[in-house]
Amino acid sequence: MDLLTDPYNVEKLLDQLMIRHLSTLEKVCKYVGDIVDVIRFGDDLGMNTGPFMDAETYRKLFKPRHKILCDYVKTHSRMHTFIHSCGSISLLMPDMIDAGIEIFNPVQTRTYNMAPEFLKKEFGKDCTFWGGGIETVGTLNNGTSQQIHDQVIERMEIFSQGGGYVFNTVHNILPDVPPQNIITMFDAVKEFNDRRNI
Repeated sequence: MDLLTDPYNVEKLLDQLMIRHLSTLEKVCKYVGDIVDVIRFGDDLGMNTGPFMDAETYRKLFKPRHKILCDYVKTHSRMHTFIHSCGSISLLMPDMIDAGIEIFNPVQTRTYNMAPEFLKKEFGKDCTFWGGGIETVGTLNNGTSQQIHDQVIERMEIFSQGGGYVFNTVHNILPDVPPQNIITMFDAVKEFNDRRNI
């Protein structure tokens, strides 16, 4: 609510966070920027039903700061920019990509407007998806071996077209997932890669 009712103090807080983030980035880029491939930022911007804010609020408050962080990384290292953001963020993704975000995770495909086919069609040429490979709730924890296999293969077929995909689950693997289901998931990934000679 503060984004709408108290934007002045929100900006002051964000500016203080930027001082800290840039101080950390300076050290990271200096010491490992030439050997680390990916740097991870975290900003949970989405809910199941859509982003926490409208696109205009993102453009005003967050996009300029994301751009500063991404520009710094690109100027001072060889790292690629990765953002972890849960929920439905497709409405914000054009601006996030424009700000310099290259990799999106965890890709929560059951939230609003985050279907794999839609994401790949709309944004696949402009970013990498790191996740979305199997639902951790519903399929990986309770699915049959066949359902797990089929969802992994289907998701990899969609997301890997033209490149720009790193297989991962939709989110963390929880304690209710049987170990055999994890093995089945990795076997399906291996099968897909073997077929593609990857």
